[in-house]
Amino acid sequence: MADRPMKFSTFHLFHQFAGQSAKEVYDYQIEIVELLEELGFDGVWVAEHHFRDYGVVPNIFTLLANLAARTERLRLGTGIVVLPLHNPVHVAEEAAMVDLLSGGRLELGIGRGYQSIEFENFGLDLSEARDRFNESLDMLLGLWTRDDFEYKGRFHETRHPLTLMPKPVQRPHPPLHVAAVSPETVEMYAARGLPILADPAAPFKKIAKAAETWHATAAANGVDTTGVELVASRSVYVAPTLEQAREDQARFEEGFDRSRIFNLRSAPIDPGTGQAAKGFEFYQDRYLKGGSVDNEFRWNQLEIIGDPERVIAQIQTVRDMGYGNLMCDFGSTRELPIEEMKKVLRFFAAEVMPAFR
Repeated sequence: MADRPMKFSTFHLFHQFAGQSAKEVYDYQIEIVELLEELGFDGVWVAEHHFRDYGVVPNIFTLLANLAARTERLRLGTGIVVLPLHNPVHVAEEAAMVDLLSGGRLELGIGRGYQSIEFENFGLDLSEARDRFNESLDMLLGLWTRDDFEYKGRFHETRHPLTLMPKPVQRPHPPLHVAAVSPETVEMYAARGLPILADPAAPFKKIAKAAETWHATAAANGVDTTGVELVASRSVYVAPTLEQAREDQARFEEGFDRSRIFNLRSAPIDPGTGQAAKGFEFYQDRYLKGGSVDNEFRWNQLEIIGDPERVIAQIQTVRDMGYGNLMCDFGSTRELPIEEMKKVLRFFAAEVMPAFR
């Protein structure tokens, strides 16, 4: 059925619902990850968040080290490490260690972050996020690929030539994926041949444009794109019938308080001006208007949802845009009992995945 394969990975927010302990969140998600390996998924991605129940994983590498010991095949992804919040030398070391412990299974998703509450509590200025991100990225690449690496930037410098111990297993380094929400981010990293993680909140036509821009910019800059994997992140739900998928979608939306995600605490706001921080103008409307989209829009333009036939066709469309890995969010903010979630995953693995193998 498919002329090009598609990889299937899953996104894990580790959202803590009311009445749930953090330990219960971890236990639930770890049990799901063990099932994903059994079902033949290709990888998992874990989100980093701080100071909120929205996601209770402040250090992804600690968690991935745990998952590395429980799995043998799954690729282990950071979705994403918020680089400006970290010392890049630490990130290079921790990533290398997880790569080593997992036998070379790390995928490093990185981004500049956007939540003002996180930056403020770490004593950082959100408007410096992009510059900090770019310096950290240069340091990661240098530390992984060179001995006696030296660097002097505005925020970071090496006092002595540095040689990383240990180095990652994957050569020249673990695959990097840059979270790209704004069009200029896509171009900036395509020019360097760095693959993107497409914006999960953007409609299909926008992620199609992002992939087109990425491939065109990479080609214009003479980048060899063989084996490069662009990742599309989507909310995914498959039910036996279209009617059931629609009913379930409406029920999920009804039970979910969107203001828990789209609010002033998580918006990229400059505390000095009360407006979007420098470099985050692109986010202004989405966050301050509450990110509300109706079910019809979600059904037609945003989510991969329906019966197996419709879902397979939607995934083929995403693959044809130029994406090789679908990061499936099967309900990171839906309070599904674990047996129900397992049923959804088993159904997807049985009815959808074989069409792309």
